[in-house]
Amino acid sequence: MKVFAPKTLTAFKNYKSKDYISDIVAGIIVAIIALPLSIALAIASGATPEMGLFTAIIAGFTTALLGGSKVNITGPTAAFATIVAGIIVNEGFDGLFLATLMAGALLILMGLLRIGTLIKYIPHTITIGFTAGIAVTLVIGQLKDFLGLSYPAGTVAIETVEKLELVVKHFSSFNPWAFGIGLLGLAILIVWAKISKKIPGSLIAVLVGALVCLIPAINANTIGSLYTISSSLPKFHFPEITGERILALLPSAFTIALLAGIESLLSCVVSDKMIDDKHNSNTELIALGASNLFVGCLGGIPATGAIARTAANVKNGGRSPLSGMVHAVILLLVLVLLMPLASYIPMPIIAAILFIVAYNMSEWREFVAVIKTKKWNDILVLVLTFALTVIFDLVKAIAVGIVLHYAIVLAYAIAKKRKAKAEEPQEKIE
Repeated sequence: MKVFAPKTLTAFKNYKSKDYISDIVAGIIVAIIALPLSIALAIASGATPEMGLFTAIIAGFTTALLGGSKVNITGPTAAFATIVAGIIVNEGFDGLFLATLMAGALLILMGLLRIGTLIKYIPHTITIGFTAGIAVTLVIGQLKDFLGLSYPAGTVAIETVEKLELVVKHFSSFNPWAFGIGLLGLAILIVWAKISKKIPGSLIAVLVGALVCLIPAINANTIGSLYTISSSLPKFHFPEITGERILALLPSAFTIALLAGIESLLSCVVSDKMIDDKHNSNTELIALGASNLFVGCLGGIPATGAIARTAANVKNGGRSPLSGMVHAVILLLVLVLLMPLASYIPMPIIAAILFIVAYNMSEWREFVAVIKTKKWNDILVLVLTFALTVIFDLVKAIAVGIVLHYAIVLAYAIAKKRKAKAEEPQEKIE
């Protein structure tokens, strides 16, 4: 298999007009799904709302054009929210752009070195552990907006434990209006999922929430009350590069690259089964790396393959990279023409959307299954990875999880070898 072989070179052979129409419709539907999610995930990451759209547009189009999957949809995801927020607080947006550029370069290198086929050797227990941990951190990070809490000016919290402490400390500022809107959003998201699969519940929740907030008596924060909304196109900006900054950001860039690679290739595996195809993992990594290079230069946040949006793409008829490119173009039109309307979206609705995202990504059933059925060493790695993700950060969680897993595997192998040698003389005597 070639290292770089984009699906756009082969996906349109024997294509008919109805196939193009199907892909265009799928792209429009996925764009509708991605719109509120991209904004919500940018806010959860400590970035501005439009940065989420920049990411979905730039990475969505680039990965579809150059990628090794016919249907993978790329954009911002919840996996990066905590790590991106930490980079922005410590290094500013310029530091985030540099970390994204570094992650992009690492992803391209991983693809060229054919590491795409090796990512499957990362233990499943570690993937489940940090995914569940990310879900918990995402929920805790959104409690402030869901409950309508107010913090003193200048209050900054990066670690999840710090965010939880602030929620408890300032719970007296609880806003029943905000909480009610958040509950309304949750109810819409849960019920609408049973009513329609075509129109995303997040869009309905956003529209209803915005209308409710127009009532004069309602007092709840909206995106517009906290952020300055811009409909400007992304502008090229190359971050300042120094040896000191590179060393400081290298752990974060490595984690972003590793997470992006894992999530994208998992998304490809899921979509392969849905359309009976086989992706090129190394091509996908190279395309994803190029996407993050562009995103880093144009003011977005890290991007990766989004499993839920990819599945929605396939279910709505997407069968070629055209659907991913259409989704990006539609979001570009929204950015230019409709972005000011995002200022009316209530923050509790954003929190409710992210609660559902967290629930869907948590893989809690698999987490419980490991606890019930696996050996003690798998359970230890799972729980430790989960706990470190919540209490500290992904860098420590993944590093410790991988080292512990393979240390236990090595210890078992050595013990087994010693046991075999110890039993060998006895077998000869008998």
